[in-house]
Amino acid sequence: MNILVCLKQILDPEVPARDFRVDAARREAEQGSASLVTNIFCENALETALQLRERAGGAAKITVLSCGRPSAEDSLRKALAMKADAAALVVDESDATPDPLAVARVLAAAIQKLGAFDLIMTGREAGDWGAGQTGGLLAEELGLPCVSFVDTVEVAGGVLRLKRQTDAGWELIEATPPVVVTVTNDEHNVPRIPKVRDVMMSYRQPLTKLTPADLGLSDEARAADGYYEVAELFIPQKETRCDFVAGDTLDEKVDAFARRIVEVTRAL
Repeated sequence: MNILVCLKQILDPEVPARDFRVDAARREAEQGSASLVTNIFCENALETALQLRERAGGAAKITVLSCGRPSAEDSLRKALAMKADAAALVVDESDATPDPLAVARVLAAAIQKLGAFDLIMTGREAGDWGAGQTGGLLAEELGLPCVSFVDTVEVAGGVLRLKRQTDAGWELIEATPPVVVTVTNDEHNVPRIPKVRDVMMSYRQPLTKLTPADLGLSDEARAADGYYEVAELFIPQKETRCDFVAGDTLDEKVDAFARRIVEVTRAL
C-alpha cells in the first residue's frame, strides 16, 4: 500500500500572546515571532499512517509532502525521523497566505507527479488559519472520495475501514482505495517523539524538491478565482481602566462602589 501524508508548517500556536505580532501589510503573522512547527493535526495523520503500516507488518510505503517556504523542509525531516520512507517539498513563496484551493491545486499536481497512492491523508485543519478546507478540495482536484474527521484507519480484505468522529459519536466507514481522508486528534494517534539518532539520520536522506513550474502550474492555474481573501488581519486592542472608590468605613466604600456601578451602567 502506498500512503501519502500532507504536512503543513505553521507558527507555534503555543507562542505567548505577548510575543505574537501581526504584519498588517502582508496580512499574516509576523515571521520570527514564534518558532515554526508542524501542524499538530498533520502529525496526527502521520502517526495514524505509521500505526497502519505497523499493523500491516511494514507492507506499506509512506511518503510525506509539503508545499510552502523552504523552511518547511524541517517538518519533512522530522517526518523522516519518525520513519516516513520518502519526502517531497514544493517550494513556493509566491503568496504568504495562499487560500486552501490554491494549496489543494499544488498538492494535487505534486501527487500526480510523485505516483499513484492508495491513501492520501491530511490533517483536519491547520492550527494557524483553521479553515479546514484543503483535504476536501484536494479530493475534488484528484477526483477521489473524501472521508473527514478520521482517527483510526485499518485494512480489512482489500478495503479501508475508517473510524470517524461525529457530534453524535463514531461512524465506521468502508472505502475502496484510493481515497482521501482528513485526520483529527485522538488519544490513539498522539505523535511519537523521534529518537535523536533518527533525527540526525534524517538529514542524510534524500528529499525531492519541486517548484510550481516543475508541476506545470502557472500563477493563473493556481489562482482560486478570488473566492477566498484575507481582507484584514490585526490584533484587537482592549483598553482597561481601574477606578478606586474612597470611604472612611466599609459601608461608605460599598455605597461609593454601588454608585459607581450605576453611573457606568447608565453611561453604556
